[in-house]
Amino acid sequence: MEYHNAAEMNGSDDYLNICKHNNLCREENDSNDSADANKLSHIEKAYSTILSELGEDVDREGLLRTPLRAAKAMQFLTKGYKETTQDILNDAIFDENHEEMVIVKDIELFSLCEHHLVPFFGKAHIAYLPNKKVVGLSKLARIVEIYSRRLQVQERLTKQIAAAISEALQPAGVAVVIEAVHMCMVMRGVQKMNASTVTSVMMGRFNDDPTTRKEFLDLTIKK
Repeated sequence: MEYHNAAEMNGSDDYLNICKHNNLCREENDSNDSADANKLSHIEKAYSTILSELGEDVDREGLLRTPLRAAKAMQFLTKGYKETTQDILNDAIFDENHEEMVIVKDIELFSLCEHHLVPFFGKAHIAYLPNKKVVGLSKLARIVEIYSRRLQVQERLTKQIAAAISEALQPAGVAVVIEAVHMCMVMRGVQKMNASTVTSVMMGRFNDDPTTRKEFLDLTIKK
């Protein structure tokens, strides 16, 4: 009987702890929502100022909601700042006795050039040599998404993707190639419509072994 009462008391304590935890989570979510709304408001006002300084009438019908739409779009285009590789990889790395090359190619990417805040876009090709561990294939595309949804330069983006895969899997090698078109070269500046940029990072055996590197490039880069 005493044990039964103690259990009831513990159950009550557990219930109270759950309630407290839920309330704390709710308060934290409310706080985050409030902070996000405040940031959105500041970005919206900034866009309104930009439009006014460009000579536009922000009160005309076509522009009434443009600052808000632009603010929401910018938050989406830079949502990678709020995401980490740990968040998406924790439950997607598996023990597997596989040592041959794994390639995921033609991963579409869209990013913003940090110099002019205009888009660059293209495709990423990723390969790694497993060291007893493999990752869900879609997660490689998610890693590309995390780092491309930030203000970027292509060279750094390529390095960040390779480093994230290397850190998570500790593979025998990682290779990343990105082919992209930069609108800062197409729409302004030199205005070269057909110019594209290719960057690469080779780590481990992809860097040390020319045969391994050639196999990857032969399988991914279209002639």
